[in-house]
Amino acid sequence: MDRAQLAAFLRTRREALQPEDVGLPRGPRRRTGGLRREEIAALCGMSADYYGRIEQQRGPNPSEQMLAALARGLRLTVEERDHLFRLGGHLAPHRFARADHVNPGMMRILDRLDDTPAQVMNSLGETLVQTRLAVALFGDETAFEGPARSVVHRWFTDPTSRKVYPEEDHPTHARVFTALLREAYTREGRNGRAATLVGSLLTASPEFATAWAAHDVGARHTELKRIAHPELGVLELYCQTLLDPDQSQALLVFTAVPGTDSAEKLALLRVIAA
Repeated sequence: MDRAQLAAFLRTRREALQPEDVGLPRGPRRRTGGLRREEIAALCGMSADYYGRIEQQRGPNPSEQMLAALARGLRLTVEERDHLFRLGGHLAPHRFARADHVNPGMMRILDRLDDTPAQVMNSLGETLVQTRLAVALFGDETAFEGPARSVVHRWFTDPTSRKVYPEEDHPTHARVFTALLREAYTREGRNGRAATLVGSLLTASPEFATAWAAHDVGARHTELKRIAHPELGVLELYCQTLLDPDQSQALLVFTAVPGTDSAEKLALLRVIAA
């Protein structure tokens, strides 16, 4: 680990970011450019003290998880993320096998969607980052670990995960989730993370084994989704999807038709999130 270079790299990237780049107000009292340490720490999901110690060359060796959070919070490119990992004393992540670094352009869009349910997911169905309204709508999907990070794995192994959709829609979601995982499996090959996920599900879920044996391909969710919220009931929301350049991640944005009952519920969701 190169503490001096790591600290300098973090500082320069922090100072290069402007509040507007990450959806923060500039405020009249801000005298210098760049973001404050506590602002970067909040974006990275860590304490200001922890981040400050790294920048001051006196912190602990950051783990891969912390470096990934720093890369995301600082809106680093993939090349910059790899550099950060090497400075932190770790091998750069395999760019295909570990597609958990969000494209900076995607993050900039997400920063401007604070009043909208939106989230970025990778090809394995792992939620990488959510807006506060997405957390209010779906729960914190970034908190899971291991295979449970994948919505596909949770769907077939955790019955409570299905409560987010009305029961009559469950067969369709099961079919689509399986088809999407098959796409990832075919793209990555037998040695990829998707193959590991498939093997786990074949052992854990007879329902998945049946769906997998059907070899459905090309199944897709419709734009209109019905989402069951524990306090607001069922919301009918349109899901618009934006793919990143290599199509390994997708930004999902949920909106309601103005004047509808679902639009009113979405407004109430903002109150719940607050």
